Amino acid sequence: MNKKDNNSFAYKAALGGILCAQALAISWLESLLPAFPFMPPGAKPGLSNIITMFAAGELGLGYAVTITVLKALFALVTRGATAGAMSFAGGILSTLVMWLLLRYCREKIGLTGISVLCALSHNAGQLAVAMFITGTKSVIYYAPFMGLYAAAAGAVTGVILKAVLPALQKQEKFFIRHR
Repeated sequence: MNKKDNNSFAYKAALGGILCAQALAISWLESLLPAFPFMPPGAKPGLSNIITMFAAGELGLGYAVTITVLKALFALVTRGATAGAMSFAGGILSTLVMWLLLRYCREKIGLTGISVLCALSHNAGQLAVAMFITGTKSVIYYAPFMGLYAAAAGAVTGVILKAVLPALQKQEKFFIRHR
């Protein structure tokens, strides 16, 4: 595929749609996981962020934010307003950090480092929403536990992204037909 085809609106819309469907499918599968012991309710590994990170790197910030917003709407519809708000706040903050790091620091810290920092950012956004909803700063005491979990989950997500990156890049040729 030549560079011109990769930049077309149709190409980006098709790839964005497929990536969004993949992210929502992974998010749904994650919602089926039981709660992790010793973690706050709703703590999940964030594997759908593999797709968001790929979109941020391949298509840009707008497509990654779109996927993030749709995942937050999915959380709102399937798990309620609190989950939707936390998903939105954590997701938007994480996606902005992701895009900036991919753009300016990818070679220095790598995909796994970026994934860990994004997971930490996601948790920071969630804690901010939790403080707002509860009206208390005491939820900040969850931060160390969430930070440890975010670092571990972010590392796993980054390693998985590196492993599946060739497959994600290869899928493009299956939905764009050339004459």
